[in-house]
Amino acid sequence: MVEGHGVHRVAVTHRRALVGKRFAATSPNGRFEQGARAIDGEPLRKIEAIGKNLFYFYGDASASNRAETNKVVHVHFGMSGRFGVFAADTAPEVTANTRLRLEGHGMVALLSAMTVDLVDESTYLAKKQKLGQDPLREDACPDTLWSKFSSSRKSVGLALMDQNMFAGVGNIYRAEILYKAGVHPDERCDSIARETFDALWFHTVELMQRGFVNGSILTVDPEEALVLGDPWTRRYVYNQKTCGRCRGDVRVWDMANRTVYACETCQPLRARPTSPEISKRETAETVATRKEAKKKNKPFVPFVSHCAPDSERAASMEPSRLTVAQLKAALTERGWPKGLKKTARKAELVEAVLAAGASSLNAPPAAAAAAAAYVPPPPLGAPPPGTKALEPRMNSAREAAREKLAAGEKGNVEHVALADDETRAVAAGGRAPGAKRARDASAAPRTPDASEKKPASYDGTSRKSTRARVEERAP
Repeated sequence: MVEGHGVHRVAVTHRRALVGKRFAATSPNGRFEQGARAIDGEPLRKIEAIGKNLFYFYGDASASNRAETNKVVHVHFGMSGRFGVFAADTAPEVTANTRLRLEGHGMVALLSAMTVDLVDESTYLAKKQKLGQDPLREDACPDTLWSKFSSSRKSVGLALMDQNMFAGVGNIYRAEILYKAGVHPDERCDSIARETFDALWFHTVELMQRGFVNGSILTVDPEEALVLGDPWTRRYVYNQKTCGRCRGDVRVWDMANRTVYACETCQPLRARPTSPEISKRETAETVATRKEAKKKNKPFVPFVSHCAPDSERAASMEPSRLTVAQLKAALTERGWPKGLKKTARKAELVEAVLAAGASSLNAPPAAAAAAAAYVPPPPLGAPPPGTKALEPRMNSAREAAREKLAAGEKGNVEHVALADDETRAVAAGGRAPGAKRARDASAAPRTPDASEKKPASYDGTSRKSTRARVEERAP
């Protein structure tokens, strides 16, 4: 799923490249044909991002006919949508999923997404009113969110994924925000103190702004990454088997058909105090829900994540994170056990790799002791929501792609919606044949100055990736 930080990165990039221009619009797969005709040749006036939703406003503001300025394209990327801007002579071919093609000013923009609808401004305003507080918008109001949050009987885990409360938060952010705030996903919203809610909001803003700047969901603080080491240099509990801080098991279960991750040592579930306001029916529902979750609870086996892949070193520490091809390569290097067929199931390959000694890469006792002794510094105060102050530091799509490669992640990490000629070149391992920047200067990705030649790190203070900093300071 394209999460909120990725949507805002698209909005900022497209404001720089597309706003104020007119384009020839077509719908290659025919699924947005009427909408494409309506915006064909119309000026793009502005772009708004709210949570996981994008809104492109078309029409001449000086037109006397209000209908001519009341055209809004609503985009929701879904799981794997993309909106790329390319030079006209190097743009890729359209596919069966291309719903909108824009051409002009030496550029071609191609959009594939779950939702592409033509609406009017009243529909936009209604949608904006319904959506929750977006930590990447300057107009986000935590007090308004608290009013809704504190009166809800939902679990905090469900509330964080509720786009009518926390707009833009997805499953990876949910796991990491709750961990950093020390809140169990099953806690009830109406049992949370304002101080705890403020911690949740602080980490939501902090982590999503970090993702906006860098183009990756990177939640482990740089200083702590040096202490924890692999596989906890990028994420704390998401797709982890054990907690990097206490080395206890990470519990995994389903919540509304999405996987939840929590370390119940670092995120203890507090007993809800009884009171006359809690009905017998409510108590019975809570007990039944927890019994069902406990019954379904099984030891977690980390998977090969396409949303947030691990570095090669992190994956090698837990062979179940490796692909079948990687497992076979490891066995070829270490020696295949007698009788194990090349067509063996993945579980059998994992057991064979573990038996061959892959687990020797696990952290030594000294590292575990250092991690347990580490005390994260307290928050200094909630950062103001929004992205405007961060835009000058925002990595280009190219820089974000390079950072992922440096960390050993695949180019499609987090279902990145932003694309251009240079990200295609990075994915291909070099510059695409004949690739050029778009002829229109505003369409080109931001060129870093002499001080920004290396990809920005996720904390915005050092230009090295966490993995590079961990390795260069390792004993």
